Amino acid sequence: MNGLSLGEKLFIQGGIAQDLRSDGRKRLTYRPIYVETGIIPQANGSARVRMGGTDVIASVKAEIGRPSPVQPNKGKVSIYVDCSPTAAPMFEGRGAEELSTEVSVTLQRCLLGGKSGAGAGIDLSSLIVVEGKVCWDLYIDGLVVSSDGNLLDALSAAIKAALSNTGIPRVHVAAEASGEDQPELEISDEEFLQFDTSGVPVIVTLTKVGRHYIVDATSEEESETSSAVSVSINRKGLICGLTKRGGAGLDPSVILDMISVAKHVSEQLMDRLDSEISASTITCSIRQCHMWLGNVFKLLSSPATQIEEGM
Repeated sequence: MNGLSLGEKLFIQGGIAQDLRSDGRKRLTYRPIYVETGIIPQANGSARVRMGGTDVIASVKAEIGRPSPVQPNKGKVSIYVDCSPTAAPMFEGRGAEELSTEVSVTLQRCLLGGKSGAGAGIDLSSLIVVEGKVCWDLYIDGLVVSSDGNLLDALSAAIKAALSNTGIPRVHVAAEASGEDQPELEISDEEFLQFDTSGVPVIVTLTKVGRHYIVDATSEEESETSSAVSVSINRKGLICGLTKRGGAGLDPSVILDMISVAKHVSEQLMDRLDSEISASTITCSIRQCHMWLGNVFKLLSSPATQIEEGM
């Protein structure tokens, strides 16, 4: 966000120094988080996450594919984020395209590990159907509806929530093929396997403002950032990825301290996120039940049904 006056900048910096930010939060406190799952019926899984004024959507589409020759025992995952030009003024023109690419690459690094798959927060081996021949390819798409700072954390939360909502069709291998031939598959339309998200990390971004660092920075606070470190951490406290933004250098001891703080904050974030996902899952199930009952009622009330009953 551009155009802050000197007084506004000093107000933001002074509040952070006093551990009282302009919206009343402490330095290491997130804004309220709201999660809604199952919002895109055509997807295998989907979720919407709101953190303050930041609103993002993630969807997961599963398709049968062929494993890479380099990693024959693993499936494949790709992540792409689209930043809507209306999400924030800075997204207008080429700003949205450039940020979309930057955020997509960062999420890939933080959630999927290196090219070898080492350190991946998503278990790629769980996506294999027949080693070397058949796997599931997951296409994760993110959409930034509106942005008021801290996009990476919000998008990682939305991806985790969408994966928790993802059902992958059960595959029966009808006949094992020999050589290079593809095996015959029977993909169920009724049986689904719930995707295991126990190892899927969240991203905690620590933004350095002056001598202090904060979590879940708003766009105004980000405008005063000298540097930021985003740490991808799973439930076991293992670091799956790390990335730094901003031109200012950071002493290694400062980075280690930020990682330690991020680990502590991630536990609270995951607890809140898991609670929201559970509540949203119940709401989603109730909504689907109401839709099913409504369809049954319409069917029973249709003239054709009444004629058949009369006969």
